[in-house]
Formats: sequence, C-alpha cells, structure tokens
Amino acid sequence: MGTSATDSFITGYERLGAWADVLDRINVFPVADGDTGRNLLISLAPLRNLHRRGPQKTGRDLLFAGRGNSGNIATRFVAELIAFNSFDSFYLAAKAGRKNAWEAVHNPCPGTMLTVLDRFAEALESLRNQQDLENQLELVIDQMEHAVHETQESIPENKDAGVVDAGALGMFLFLEGFLKGLCNRGDHFRAVEDIFGDRLKISEPFDISAEKAFCVDLVVRMGKDADDALQKIAEADKSATVHTFQEYAKIHLHTPDVQALKQKAESMGSIVQWNEDDIFEQVKTFHRPAAESRIHIVTDAAGSLSRDLARRLGVTLLESYVTMGDTCMPETCVPPETLYRVMAEGGKASTSQASVFERHQHYNRLAKQYENVLYLCVGSVYTGNYDVAVQWKKQHDPEGRFFVIDTGAASGRLAAAVIATAGFAVQNPQPAPEQVLEFAQKAVEKSGEYIFLNELKYLAAGGRMSKTGAFFGDMLHMKPVITPTPRGAEKVGIVRNAEAQLRFAMEKLEKNLREPSGALILLEYSDNRQWVENRVMAEIKRRFRYSEILLQPLSLTSGVHIGPGAWAVAYCPPLFFIGP
Repeated sequence: MGTSATDSFITGYERLGAWADVLDRINVFPVADGDTGRNLLISLAPLRNLHRRGPQKTGRDLLFAGRGNSGNIATRFVAELIAFNSFDSFYLAAKAGRKNAWEAVHNPCPGTMLTVLDRFAEALESLRNQQDLENQLELVIDQMEHAVHETQESIPENKDAGVVDAGALGMFLFLEGFLKGLCNRGDHFRAVEDIFGDRLKISEPFDISAEKAFCVDLVVRMGKDADDALQKIAEADKSATVHTFQEYAKIHLHTPDVQALKQKAESMGSIVQWNEDDIFEQVKTFHRPAAESRIHIVTDAAGSLSRDLARRLGVTLLESYVTMGDTCMPETCVPPETLYRVMAEGGKASTSQASVFERHQHYNRLAKQYENVLYLCVGSVYTGNYDVAVQWKKQHDPEGRFFVIDTGAASGRLAAAVIATAGFAVQNPQPAPEQVLEFAQKAVEKSGEYIFLNELKYLAAGGRMSKTGAFFGDMLHMKPVITPTPRGAEKVGIVRNAEAQLRFAMEKLEKNLREPSGALILLEYSDNRQWVENRVMAEIKRRFRYSEILLQPLSLTSGVHIGPGAWAVAYCPPLFFIGP
C-alpha cells in the first residue's frame, strides 16, 4: 500500500467534506432534517488529529464526537478501522467495525450506510487470501457504489424523493477517498455526478412532516448505581442508542423534553458533553427552498455567514478549520459559545486552511454541478486560497465558467459583498455572468467593516501585536477598532468602552451610507449577542430604518484572533447596477 493509513483517513474525510452540502440537501431518511453532511463532518473530525493523538485516543474521541444516527454509526465503524497495521488486520478491523455499526442503532435498517459497510467488509473478505488491494481497488469501490444505488429503492422515503441515501453516499465518499489515498490514487476519482446523476437532487413534489422533538447526543461520566437510570433512558425512545466504554456512556436519542432528559442524565453522574438540535426547526429549514440563479456564488467561511443564511442565499461556503485543544473541526461546525468559553478560560485556539486537495475537490464538484460559478475569495493577504483557485482554473476551466475574485476582504466585509451579490443574482431576471461579476466587483469595492475588540491579548497570542503592547493597552482600557483591507487588518481608531464603540460605529455608518435607503448593514457578535442585538441593533434600526439589517455570528476565523467580547458592523451601500 502507498500513502500512510493516517494520511488516507484524512483524504477520506476531505473527500467527504467537499460533498457535505449535497448530503444535507438529499437527507430525507430517517428524518428529513438536512443534517447528515454536517453530522458526518463533526463526527469524523477527530481523524484530523490522528497523527498526534494515535489510534487509541482518536478512537475514544470518535465515540465522543458521534452526532445523529449517521454520525454514531460511522464513528463506531471507523473507531475500529483506524487501528489496522496489515492487510489481515485491515479485514478484521472492517469486520469488527461493521458489527459495531449494526449495533450502534436500536433499529438498524438495511439500505442505508450499513449496507455500504457490509459490501466493503465482504469485498475485503474476498481479497483476504490475495491480499492485493491495490490491483483490486476498483472492485471494492464498485461493490460499495452498487450498494449506494440500491438505497434509492430500498428506503421508501428515498424512493419518494428520488435520491440515494445521504448517509450511504457519505460513507461511500469517505471510504473511496480513504482507499484511493491508501493506494496512492488520490488524484483519480470518477465524478460523483456521472455515477449517481439525478439521484443527487430531490424530485418535486416531496412531502415532509416535522416532529416536535430534539435530537440529543450526550456523554456521561457514570457514577455508582448508574445502570438503572441508563436503562430507563435507553427505553424512553425507540431511536435511543447507548454505548458504554470505560466509565463513560455515549447516548443518542430523540426527545420532546430536553430538561427531563438532562435531569435523568445528571442522576447517572456528570454530563461531560451535550449537543442538541431542534428537529422541528431543522425540518422547516430543509423544506424551505434555497435561492437559485444562473451563476452559483461561492465564498470562504472566513466571512461572517452562517450555514443557514448561506443555504437560504444559495451560497456555498468553503471551510477553514478551528483547533481548540485536542479538537479540530470545520469552522461552521464549531459552536461559537464553545470557542469563546475555551478562550475566556485561557485555552489555546488556532485556525488553519483546508488542504489543496480538499479545495480542489470542492472546485471539481462545483464546476460539474453548476453552469457558472463565481468564487468571491477571502483576501489573498490573509490566505493562499486565491492562488490555489487561480491555478486550478488554469488547468481545469478551459471554457471559462469558473470566475475568481480576490476580494481583499474577510469577516463581515466579505459577507456583505457576498450577500449583496447573491441578492442581485437572484432578483434580476437571468443576469449574464458578466453582469454578476461586474456587480460583485462593485460590491467588494464599496463594502466596509469596523471590528471592535474588547481585549488585545488575543491579538498578541496570535502574534499580531506585541504582548507588552497588549498588556499596557488592556491596562489602560484601550479598545482598538480595526478594518480588513487588501493590505491586511488596519487599525482605524481607539475607544475606551462599549458605548464609545457604538458612537464610533454610528459615525462611520452615517459617513459611508449617505443614502441609507436600500443599504445592507451586517451586525456580528461573538459571545455578546444579547448586547449587540438589544443595544447596537436597536440604535441602528432607529437611524437606518430603510436599510436591510442582519444579525450574524462573527466569523470564527476572526473570532480566534480577536477573542470574546468583540463585535463588528459591516455594510454595503445601495448599488445601482447598469448592465451592458
């Protein structure tokens, strides 16, 4: 075999990551809540630390990380697979992982990712005597591919929607990337669209219903006499899954009463991890169609756009990664409150870019799925994303359908330009790509942002100013105001308190939005949503009542470097576009 197993697991994860949005869009079983892609990204994220943590610790991290039905099945399988060190142990690990995956859910259902795992293990068993995976690689992949095709007919919900099973496709993509990486063929993939065609898009009409319940994943460190309480939790919901390891219990279930569940869990011991999703709200969001236009807008998650707003705008977000201690996850999958709590408690946080391979996987998918693509890229002074995209375009875009703009922006300024451009592309009847491109360049030029820091020590921790300067600045209650530009983040002012920050923001908005009617104003919060919403937003609504005002979490790429207590305001003035 070629590439190290560790690198191959990361290749599989990145192959999966490029398709997470599509998995969310076709996720109709067991609940049409549109979160399979996100859940798999969160659940398998510990693989990114496999080099450093090793198989044993990573296995435990995976079991802790499992989210939703798909994530809990996937982690139980992968936790076994990561320990192999020979072909024979590879087969045995796959066999044990398949068994654990089937036991991961209360009512396992064939025709899901479980069938893909069956075919994977069976194909390896047929090669056990030959031990020749490299020459038989396509045979193994073909077996899994057929299993994914079958899910469209096996599951009634999938059949009604005209799609393959999202979890099955996700596991196929992960294992395909893993296997090809293992055999040094990580640059040779068949286009997923050519394999599954129309089964990657829900047919209309498709009826869905929502249950008023929460999907909860929790980990409890069990105390004495916890078995009885654990049994009661397991019996409370037919979808409940319980897995115990060492002194911990990992529980996944759906419940209409979160507080009652929390009390039961606390009776078992101490809750060390808790995640919940509102199924009713997720299903409503899933059923709401995303905007569409002749040119698909793409941007970096380093702009302050939430996954939900991006979906409603029909915009694709390309992830960065946030690392906190032993956890490394895609930026939009990290709960902001978790990041800021870790930072406030003195924990270290950092950011990193997706690999070139992962970015190429995204570009390949987007160019195949959409007639035209416009990538509004975070400023090249901040990352190398623009250069990577331009080089890919030179090699793979002979027809000139993939447009790339170096915005010179980040955070809310990037988001404001993207929101304005997406709105123009959707609202204007059939605009030519060149018109959208021209509008985008104007939006980038006219947009602006002011970021208000609460403490300087986080800039110092990231090497963006001296620790001595940060110490004296904080001691003197100096709160700098910065703005992202094509030359980098520049300081544009200093104030002493929150009310002075608000006055500064109002003065700058009044100066830059002389024609406020029709302007876009974006307010961004860190761990201070209540203050930004109740104080800042109320004041801006009073003064700019005819503008569109949006409230969004501050990009975590920015949040890592500027810390808790920060907030920002970005804007794009009304643009009057005249086409050719």
